[in-house]
Amino acid sequence: MRYFTIVFIIILLQSCNKNKEEKLNISAKTEIKENSKEADSTVHHSKQISEEVKDGQDDVMLVEDIRFNGKTERIFDLKDFEKVFGKPDSIRLMADEEPCAYIFEEGTQEDRYLYKNGSCFENSKEKVGVNEFRFLNGNYILYKGKRIDAKTTLDDIRKIFPNSVRNIHQLERPAEGKLPVIRLREDKEGISDGHINVYFKNNLIHSIWWWFPC
Repeated sequence: MRYFTIVFIIILLQSCNKNKEEKLNISAKTEIKENSKEADSTVHHSKQISEEVKDGQDDVMLVEDIRFNGKTERIFDLKDFEKVFGKPDSIRLMADEEPCAYIFEEGTQEDRYLYKNGSCFENSKEKVGVNEFRFLNGNYILYKGKRIDAKTTLDDIRKIFPNSVRNIHQLERPAEGKLPVIRLREDKEGISDGHINVYFKNNLIHSIWWWFPC
């Protein structure tokens, strides 16, 4: 009787060990499979980042996505100027400045520059266009509903225009010295010969200037 008891215990122990080995094998296979999925996901994600970094083109800022001081488009009616920006600080005839590029193609000898809080506007007949916009005295823009003002940092802009910030460089500005600047395209198709310069000072956004070749 004792002999049969011993044999039964040995068989029972062997059976338990076999079950443990099977469970360990299943667990190991599951872990390998999960690790494989994670590795595939990591590779895929890295590939996406790599492709994004490889794309050296500057980001696009469409004028229709911008509202100056939350109200006007880049080109707006003269009658709305004082409502949104106040009376001009100074006015000069564009002919006296002899610019190499104009916002309005069909200009007149009476076309003027309107200056307000460091910003520069072109005025032709009953229309006004933004040439350079400074983030001074509460000036701001809404870009796709997101507010950009004098407190907006370079890191904030990086989240919106990562490629352009990656290509940041410096340009000389009159009375300002060299300032960090990023460049934005005006359209997705690359039709425009111009672009938009966004300047920074002390890591904060400084101004936006529409540049066009002479």
